[in-house]
Amino acid sequence: MCSPVQNYTFTVMRAFYCLCFILSTLCPLSGNAGYTYEYNEHCRKAYQHFMALHIAEGRAAIAEAVRVNPNNLMATYIADYEDCLILLMNGNKADYKAKESHFDERLDQLSKGDTKGPWYRLCRAGVYLHWAMVHVRMGDNFKAGLQFRKSFVLLKENKKLFPTFEYNNIYLGIEQAAAGAMPEKYKWLASLLGIKGDVKKGTALVTSFINTHTYNDPFKYEATVFSCYLRLYMLYQQKEVWSFINSDQFPVQNNLLLAFVKANIGLNTRKADAALQVLKTAQADPYYSTFPMMHYEMGSALYYKADPGAITHLQQFVNKYKGGMFVKDAWQKMALMNYLQKNTAQANACRAMIAKQGNTMADIDMQAQRFGQGTNWPNATLLTAHLLIDGGFNQQGLAKLAGHKETDFASVEDKLEYNFRLARAYDEMNEDNKAIQLYQRTINLGKSRKEHFAARSSLQMALIYERAGMKDDAIKRFKECLSMRDHDFQAAIDQQAKAGLNRMNAG
Repeated sequence: MCSPVQNYTFTVMRAFYCLCFILSTLCPLSGNAGYTYEYNEHCRKAYQHFMALHIAEGRAAIAEAVRVNPNNLMATYIADYEDCLILLMNGNKADYKAKESHFDERLDQLSKGDTKGPWYRLCRAGVYLHWAMVHVRMGDNFKAGLQFRKSFVLLKENKKLFPTFEYNNIYLGIEQAAAGAMPEKYKWLASLLGIKGDVKKGTALVTSFINTHTYNDPFKYEATVFSCYLRLYMLYQQKEVWSFINSDQFPVQNNLLLAFVKANIGLNTRKADAALQVLKTAQADPYYSTFPMMHYEMGSALYYKADPGAITHLQQFVNKYKGGMFVKDAWQKMALMNYLQKNTAQANACRAMIAKQGNTMADIDMQAQRFGQGTNWPNATLLTAHLLIDGGFNQQGLAKLAGHKETDFASVEDKLEYNFRLARAYDEMNEDNKAIQLYQRTINLGKSRKEHFAARSSLQMALIYERAGMKDDAIKRFKECLSMRDHDFQAAIDQQAKAGLNRMNAG
C-alpha cells in the first residue's frame, strides 16, 4: 500500500433500489404545485457527464432538463453534483465561498417537493451528505458534523415511513460503514447520531446495488465508486477490488473520474505501472488539466517508480492547484526526487517550500511538514527501496537492499525502515513467515517512536493473520496498532485498524 495520502475524502455515498421498485421511480412522481422528481433522459445525461467530470456538458444537459420542465426537482438535485465534484477534486477555497450559497438555494427548491413521497427526504439527505464531504475537504469539520447529522435524521425518518424504498440504504450504508471505522476523535459524532457502526453491513448495502443495475440507472456511477473505496479500505478486499475495476463493469474509457479512481486505487495497492498507464490514456481527455489532482496522481505514479519525471508533473500540480491538501507532500516528493538525482540546491529549495505552502489536514502533509522542519536527508538506498516497493516493484526493491543488514545502519530510524521495507516486500510476495519476523523486529524497535513503521507493522501483521483465519491473533495485532500513539499517519492507520476490529465484531 502506498503512503496513506490516499485517504481522500472520496470514501462516501450509496447503494440502491430493488429492481421491482425501479420502474415506478423512473416515472414522474407527483409533488406540491406540480413539482416532480423525474429522472428523464436529460437528467440521466447530466448525471453521467458530471460523473465523468465533463462539467460543461453536464451543465448543458441540466439547462435542457429545466427548460423542458422547470418544476423537475431531480434536475435541481443532480445540478448539485457539479459544485460538489469540483470542490472535492480541486479544494479551492475561493470556489467554496462562491458556491456555498447554492447549498441553501437547492435545499429551498427541494423543500417544495411532495412531503408525502420518499424522494422529498432522500434528495435533501443527499445534498446534506454531499456537502458534509465538501466541508470535511475544506477543513470545516463542525459544519460537516451538522450536515451529516441532518442527513442521517432525514434518512432515519424516510426509512421508517418508506421501509421498502431502498435508496435510503445507499446513504445509510455509507454512514453505517464510516461509523464502524470512525477515529476516536470523531466518536462523539456517531454517539450523537445514535449510529451503530458496522463496516460489513454498511458496505454490503452500498455494494448490493451495483450488482443489479446498469449505468443507465440513477446513481450507479457513484455507488460503484464508493463501493470500491469501502471495500478497499473497510473490508481490505484489495485483490477483489482491483479485479473489478479492471473488468467491463468499470468503464474507464471517456470517464475522467473513473480513470482517476482506477489510478488512485492502483497507487494504493502498489501498482504504480498500472496507474501510470491509466493516467497516460486519461491525458487525452479535454478536462484532464482542469483538475490538477490528475497531475498529482501522475507525479506520484512516477515517484513510486523512482522516475525523475515525477518532478515535472508534481511541479505542474503545485503551480495549478488552488487547494491546500497534498501540496506539502508534493513538495516533499520533489525534494526527495531531486535529492536522489544529487541535485542538492533544488532539493533544498523544494524542502524550504514545504513550510510555505499547503496545509496539514491530511496525514501525509503532516508528515511532510515534519520533514520540512528537519535538516537531515534519508539514506538514499533505503529511500529508493521504499519507492520501488511502494510502487509494487518488489524484486527491484529487494535488490537495492541486497547485501545490507540492520547493523549497517547507524540510526534507529534507518534500522526501522530497513526491517519494515523488507517486511513489506515479502508480505506482497506472500512470504508471510519472513514478513512476520521482520514486522515483529520493527515493532520491538519502534513501538514508542514517532515514525509510523511499528504501527504499520502491527496493522500488516493483523491483516496477514486475518487472511489466514487466525482471528484472535489478528484482533490482538489490530489492538496493538491502536495502542501506539503520536506517530506519523495516525488517523489513516487507526482507521484501518478500527475497520479490521469491526470486521471481526471486536470493536
